[in-house]
Amino acid sequence: MRRISSLMAVIILGGFCATAQQASGGISPEMMTTIKSAYKNTPADRAIRNAITANDINSLARNLDARRPVSSEFSHRVPSKGITNQRSSGRCWLFTGLNVLRAQMMAEHDLPMTELSQNYNFFFDQLEKANLFLQGVIDTSDRPMDDKTVDWLFRNPLSDGGQFTGIADIVGKYGVVPAEVMPETNSSNSTSRLNQLLSLKLREWGLELRDAAKAKTKATELGRRKTEMLGEVYRMLVLNLGEPPTEFTWTRRNSKGEAVDTMTYTPLSFYDRFLGNNLSDDYVMLMNDPTRPYYNLYEIEYDRHAYDGRNWTYVNLPMEDIKEMAIASIKDSTAMYFSCDVGKFLDRERGVLDPDFYDYGSLLGTTFGMDKRQRVLTHASGSSHAMTLVAVDLDKEGKPVKWLVENSWGPGANGGHLIITDRWMDEYMFRLVVDKKYLTPKARAVMSKKAELLPPWDPMFAPED
Repeated sequence: MRRISSLMAVIILGGFCATAQQASGGISPEMMTTIKSAYKNTPADRAIRNAITANDINSLARNLDARRPVSSEFSHRVPSKGITNQRSSGRCWLFTGLNVLRAQMMAEHDLPMTELSQNYNFFFDQLEKANLFLQGVIDTSDRPMDDKTVDWLFRNPLSDGGQFTGIADIVGKYGVVPAEVMPETNSSNSTSRLNQLLSLKLREWGLELRDAAKAKTKATELGRRKTEMLGEVYRMLVLNLGEPPTEFTWTRRNSKGEAVDTMTYTPLSFYDRFLGNNLSDDYVMLMNDPTRPYYNLYEIEYDRHAYDGRNWTYVNLPMEDIKEMAIASIKDSTAMYFSCDVGKFLDRERGVLDPDFYDYGSLLGTTFGMDKRQRVLTHASGSSHAMTLVAVDLDKEGKPVKWLVENSWGPGANGGHLIITDRWMDEYMFRLVVDKKYLTPKARAVMSKKAELLPPWDPMFAPED
């Protein structure tokens, strides 16, 4: 009996020690007293509290000393016509890529304002992503559910977000059509419910395929079942987005609106006739990731929109190198796919991005001191939105002062464009896609290196929406 009592004492004492150890990291009454003393309840504190509780923080944090007028004039600008609107969808990557292509198409063929169908390419993007997930599940069926890649697949079966990889994969495979040939629908303008339902069904099917693979089902039978699943996906997409055309008739007009010719096209023949770019081979993704060494090449696993597509590779470079190639492209009247952390220091009313426009520290009595590298490492910043880079304003020494991007949020300030100061560009720009002909010798040399493969869950490579 004495031995049992001793054992119980050890267990109780051990439990007490564990509880005490956990409690030592909690907020004690004494600590709470110290914490509360940070708020002095001075007249200034009360005035600031009254202001913040009744107003938007941004309206109070405006730095009036820095809010000088920003000129809308640019020394070099790519010709563009019309502003698109992605509405309540995460398709910024698709709008941006098609906007780059339509700018080229209008310029080269003397067309009036022309828009390419985002809905058409979105349809096949969703179908291809569904196949990418299902085949990925089959490929990893021998791994446990808590395997990092398996877990990532089931967390991300499908979304409406993406990157330039999707432009290369989807446009290269399925071509393009004018917007009027396959117009937007309610589900393409507001994609969340469709994505939610498709993702739910794909997860269900993913479990079915894993169980079948574990039961030693033949690969041919798994492929047959996957095709049946994709047939259901296709039907769901048609019901929501309409059925993609395989052939259409289109009248080409010149910039004056005069009819030039009327011809019948397939989506691929239309692309070849009016564009013809080799999107997979002729373009390079430049990246500014200060958490990794510059002048290296990186490949991201599953960074593609189609199973038979190619993982995209990124050339990691300092901002000055990226700007040099961006300027060369703009001077040659070539727009670019551009992505950034658009939510930071955005003045929506004026359509301007500048890190000096808001002084949150002075308003809240603190400081925000992380640099770009630290923000990326702590998930405080990353690429969240894609737009089309169309202009730069250079000073007398040829240095950039500000930049202009064509956005896809519909009409607004600056005619639907955003003006970006060069300092904001340094802090919150992450990716730029350029034609290979604008590569500097140093960037071209990096392309010959073996790419380092990074996992799909790397924080720098979340889809842009």
